[in-house]
Amino acid sequence: MGQKKDLNKFMKIALLCAIALVLMYIEFPITPFPWLKIDLSDVPALMGAFAFGPMAGIIIEIVKNILIVLVKGTQSAFVGEIANILIGISLVVPSAVIYRKWNSAKSAVIGMIIGAICMQVVGILANIYLLLPLYGMHLVGAELVDYILIGLVPFNGIKAIIASVVTFLLYRRLVGKVFKRESI
Repeated sequence: MGQKKDLNKFMKIALLCAIALVLMYIEFPITPFPWLKIDLSDVPALMGAFAFGPMAGIIIEIVKNILIVLVKGTQSAFVGEIANILIGISLVVPSAVIYRKWNSAKSAVIGMIIGAICMQVVGILANIYLLLPLYGMHLVGAELVDYILIGLVPFNGIKAIIASVVTFLLYRRLVGKVFKRESI
């Protein structure tokens, strides 16, 4: 019985990876910085993390980025994929940890709010110390502040809000039908 349950869980995580890959194709810019594009691919990762734990969310975040590189190639020398993984994990893990500890609608919302805050912090630090230097962009002073305040903070904030709201609405409908977990 345990192997059947594990296979079922594996198949659902694989399906969420495939859905995340498809959602990565539907992207649009919302800031003056055209390389910052919103997509809904964090929704399947959040759903998987709520249903199966934070590690499932991490796996979905990593696998969707590997798949997009295999299918579409990379246009950012892997910097965009690294950013997507780091930012996605910083939203998914805190959200799932808090939700799974208390397993309620309130804990899901609190988890996603804390995840959004973590996403902002990780996004800012990763961009300053890792991602921008990897892109060969060495912004300093007012340029860096403008990039963070005009581009990065609004982008990650909107991305977190959209992913959280969509996840909350969809997960509530799918629990019990697809995911064997108590409802939020």
